[in-house]
Amino acid sequence: MLSYSRSHGLVNQWDSLTGPLPELKAVWKSYDIYVQIEKGQVDHTPALFIIDRSGRERKVYLTTMAYASIGQAAQIMAQEAASLLPGHPALTTMRSLAYISGLTPRAQVRLSTLPSGSVTLGPGRPHLVMFFATWLDETSDLRARLLDLRQYAQTAERAGLPALVAVDEEAAEPSQATVRAYIAGLGGPLGYPVALDPTGRLADGYGVQDQPWFVLTSASGKIIWKHDGWLPDSQLIAAVRKAVG
Repeated sequence: MLSYSRSHGLVNQWDSLTGPLPELKAVWKSYDIYVQIEKGQVDHTPALFIIDRSGRERKVYLTTMAYASIGQAAQIMAQEAASLLPGHPALTTMRSLAYISGLTPRAQVRLSTLPSGSVTLGPGRPHLVMFFATWLDETSDLRARLLDLRQYAQTAERAGLPALVAVDEEAAEPSQATVRAYIAGLGGPLGYPVALDPTGRLADGYGVQDQPWFVLTSASGKIIWKHDGWLPDSQLIAAVRKAVG
């Protein structure tokens, strides 16, 4: 839990509770949370509860995977929590709650890359886009996975397959410095660009529902294949070959 809090910049900013699996199952059941455990990883209903001082559930938010509106969702929950506190304190900052549209593969988008430069996604060329965040290091060997993807990049260049672009979800990182330091610490060039999605609009437009999340786009800007989770390079190459025909 400390490692998770450190990677998200949340040390001493929140309370995180855990315990033996039977205790966790009892809590999940009492809150009507559906849980699936596979290979030690827990996937569960994304529910957020606002509970007053009497222990009554005032609001339940069943959140969707929407990166661009993370700040808006936080503001709504903060307003609800403030209304239940003594004195009903006001929020120090407020933002617009207007709908934030995603940037689909039909839109041409230029993203900054690390350590410098830029890359353009959208119509004109097919791409294999891999969305990730550095906190994936908590559940998998992210460094090894990123280095392994060099094989796909090399094969793609030789065989004329869609070029790989890795996109870090900067909106889900503690800061841009976090991902900059992580990529710099890999020990050398990856052979493919690592771009930044600072607002989350690209992830929303590409339909990202988990991380890592692979999206294969055509030259016309259509999504022709997607995959949730890591794949061995041989399977990734085979899947892309099959998708592009």
